Amino acid sequence: MSRRALTLLVAGFLALALAVIGAMLPVPYVVLSPGPTENTIGDVKGKPVITISGHESYPTQGRLSLVTVAYQGGPDNRLDLLTALRGWLDPTVAVVPEETLFPKSTSAQQVEEQNTQEMTDSQQSATAAALNALKIPIEKVVTVAETDKGAPADGKLKPGDEITAVDGTTVGELESVAASVQGRKPGEQVTFTVRRAGTSTQVQVGTVAGNDGKAKVGVQMRSGYRFPFTVGISVGEVGGPSAGLMFSLGIYDKLTPGALTGGMSVAGTGTIDPAGQVGPIGGIEQKMVGARRAGATVFLTPADNCADAVKAAPAGLRLVRVETLDGAIKAIDALRDHNKGEAPACPAG
Repeated sequence: MSRRALTLLVAGFLALALAVIGAMLPVPYVVLSPGPTENTIGDVKGKPVITISGHESYPTQGRLSLVTVAYQGGPDNRLDLLTALRGWLDPTVAVVPEETLFPKSTSAQQVEEQNTQEMTDSQQSATAAALNALKIPIEKVVTVAETDKGAPADGKLKPGDEITAVDGTTVGELESVAASVQGRKPGEQVTFTVRRAGTSTQVQVGTVAGNDGKAKVGVQMRSGYRFPFTVGISVGEVGGPSAGLMFSLGIYDKLTPGALTGGMSVAGTGTIDPAGQVGPIGGIEQKMVGARRAGATVFLTPADNCADAVKAAPAGLRLVRVETLDGAIKAIDALRDHNKGEAPACPAG
């Protein structure tokens, strides 16, 4: 072999080796792809997604499916360049910077914990929205999220405690709890009445001065609701708030006679608040692909996601614009019974 040929062979081998090594290098991107769908009025692994006890519920049929986005990558399991390149070539997935899902100031564990809490909050908001739509009375409550380490409340008030009164005065809003505590002088005791594991008990907590000079006990609180009966939701390892709309529709369907969908396969997405307002979500393109693959023919689309959705909707999937739970129910009614008007579509542009 001539020296020229040998040089070319070695150079080619080195170029190939560098390409292989380069392809295996980790890159700070995440691949988003269509995730599984779950029928909120059906079962997951033989267990109903939504269970209702203490109130009459009704059999139903069809599908009201929540949709998800699966991701690959992250700070603890970074993608290699070759996987990222394959993702860029696949129209059904998206490759986004890692910090889109994992902000630099947040650990992967913290992101996971946040997603879990958002799922829990969305289930409570969905239940409140469905019961409000049915004019079933519910009560506002204040619960303990966590206490500040070393603060007077640390070890006395516990996560999950429901604060029902402060110094004997009934409270139901975050602001009323805060005002009652701040009405004390720093160093004074505050008596909290809390519901803990179904039992009411009184807890005395000292106060200290906050940065503003007002009394505080060092507790983080969140608003919640007490429902007149039990609504359980179980979907396995799904996080985030975007299934709220579909949870509320599933609860509504189970609490009303007949099948809301009339047997149709309806999928959708969107956050929801207790008043029934539907909010936008991320990953709409991947969620629509997942919905269509699961057989959905109708996709409930938050109004603020419509512009992106119409550009990427799979063939055979009808996009229905929704802004409220009531609007979503009326749209499904219209699709099921053609004499009830026309379901609003996402605008074409």
